[in-house]
Amino acid sequence: MNKNGMRINPGTTRRIVGYMLRYRWRLALVAVCIIVSAVAQAGASLFLQRLIDDYILPLIGAPDPNWAPLVRALTLMAALYLTGTVCTYVYSRLLIVVEQGTLKTIRDDMFSHMQKLPLRYFDSTPHGDIMSRYTNDADTLRQAISQSLPQMFNSFITSLAALISMMVLSLPLTGFVVVFSAILFAFVRVLTTRSGRFFGEQQHELADVNAFVEESISGQKVIKVFTHEGATQKDFDKRNASLYKATRDANYYGNILMPIVNNMGYLLYVLLAVVGAAMAIGGATNVSLRGMGAYTTGTIVSFLTLSRSFVNPLGEVSQQMTSVLMALAGASRIFELLDEKPEVNDGHVTIVNASVLDDGTIREADHRTEQWAWKVPAGVRVRADIARMSPAGDGVADAAGTGNGGKIVDTASADRTQSAPVAKGTVIVTPAATLVRQRGDIRLNHVSFSYEPGHEVLHDITLFAKPGQKVALVGATGAGKTTITNLINRFYDIDDGEILYDGINVKDMDKTALRRSLGIVLQDVNLFTGTVMDNIRYGNLEASDEDCIRAAKLANADGFIRMLPHGYHTRISGSGDGLSQGQRQLISIARAAVADPPAMILDEATSSIDTRTEEIVQSGMDALMEGRTVFVIAHRLSTVRNADVIMVMDHGRIIERGNHDELIAQRGQYYQLYTGAFELE
Repeated sequence: MNKNGMRINPGTTRRIVGYMLRYRWRLALVAVCIIVSAVAQAGASLFLQRLIDDYILPLIGAPDPNWAPLVRALTLMAALYLTGTVCTYVYSRLLIVVEQGTLKTIRDDMFSHMQKLPLRYFDSTPHGDIMSRYTNDADTLRQAISQSLPQMFNSFITSLAALISMMVLSLPLTGFVVVFSAILFAFVRVLTTRSGRFFGEQQHELADVNAFVEESISGQKVIKVFTHEGATQKDFDKRNASLYKATRDANYYGNILMPIVNNMGYLLYVLLAVVGAAMAIGGATNVSLRGMGAYTTGTIVSFLTLSRSFVNPLGEVSQQMTSVLMALAGASRIFELLDEKPEVNDGHVTIVNASVLDDGTIREADHRTEQWAWKVPAGVRVRADIARMSPAGDGVADAAGTGNGGKIVDTASADRTQSAPVAKGTVIVTPAATLVRQRGDIRLNHVSFSYEPGHEVLHDITLFAKPGQKVALVGATGAGKTTITNLINRFYDIDDGEILYDGINVKDMDKTALRRSLGIVLQDVNLFTGTVMDNIRYGNLEASDEDCIRAAKLANADGFIRMLPHGYHTRISGSGDGLSQGQRQLISIARAAVADPPAMILDEATSSIDTRTEEIVQSGMDALMEGRTVFVIAHRLSTVRNADVIMVMDHGRIIERGNHDELIAQRGQYYQLYTGAFELE
């Protein structure tokens, strides 16, 4: 289905069948049961001729009727109907497994694929629209698998069996039925084609309404604060009206199909009765697959019954076609999600536990050492003047050709200032697997970036943070501060320049390893349903309870946690109901602390809490930042006074840099922001 929900993507049916074929033997048994059920039904209708002509009519007026043959015939018919009933029950039970198993696999694939999608997808797609694919679209597909598709197959087999049986009874009458049904089918096809387009629109509009409702629920407090209920209601009414129109148009054609087909079936029944009776009374010769003969009462009655078995499935197909079209429209949206290009993880540099020997050589450890190293494969470019490297193996080859037994000492200049341009330095290509000590040296060299082509938001950014430095990014909203941290994490890839982490280009790093080395505390805290301990352990799933408690103490969160009803085992919801904003923030800081990364990013972590709570949170963050490379984004400039370097950004450019005292002395943009002179002018 396209963006406007106007059509169903080609190949959707084939992909649905592909999922269902994972249950081949069950589907095969379902098909057998449907065929047996249809044959039993047709056989019973066909046997009706003999029942009337050979078993019932001879008994009429007989002085001493023999009922035994009739009883045996009725028993045979009962056996046929019972067989059909049992087969219907069996395939209905089997379809439950196929239906739920197929949907489980699809949902598993959807969620697994969603985890691999880039952040850009979630930034550009309403969350309610994504949820609609898991709920409404998946439910329409469930109904089609469990009801519509089997019913359509059953109808096809039933019609085929009825057609063959009618040909056994009378070829002329069968020809009349086929011509009548062809005209009816052409009419049905026109209606289903039109309804299919509207069902695609319906699923699209339904997703739009769900997205709006989800957005309104999450923003209910803002709506009430600004008394925006009326405007929100109007907006919803407009979207709901579009959904109503699409649903009305879709069901207008879908709902009239069954009544039309049923009434046409009754008309055919009457016409056949009149024509058949006239031919029987007129003594016309009957031609069938069994030969030539006369029209009998049993032939006419049996044929009328079979005609209903032939035409009724057309009505059932038309009725189920509505559900099938909805399912195909929903499945198209599901497969659109599955077809989204996953985030490319083309880096090969991984992160490993490491130990540093007395002579400074780095070795990979097979246990957690609280020290980490980048494992760099051969052929990767590394800035040797930044990195501390050792061969990854036990060989004595010199990784950089320095002749010092494979060890490269740290030659990064200790006296560089942030205002100086970053030198290119010594670049080597690793001839063999190499270990680079993880220290938190992060540098951006002439970085430019745009979210949309032609609309650059960062212009030639050059900055670096040496290990253990605290770098603050300040500036107006939209200046590009958060964008820089997104690029360091490789949530987005840069257009030009390079980002180096411990001398390695982040493009060469495995994204999982890169993000594992960075701790992030955001302004908007995301907690997950579970205990407080679970939420802290989210930062490091291997952390023990003692590690989590130690991290909470470091973040100044231990005190309030122990006052909760069940302490660390108190269950909280994903929204953090019952906790203040500051308490949620402290939990998020503890979560970052238990991860123990060498680098941290604090994005407006204290902007939404009060001054008293800010002091507690800031104290926890100060302890967390000790000895780490830290990027701080803040609007409250009082929180960045102790930063080693402050970068003032404006429209994607760094316009000032230095520490607090230096920038105040310059009396530039930072001075205006800090003193409020900018607002007073």
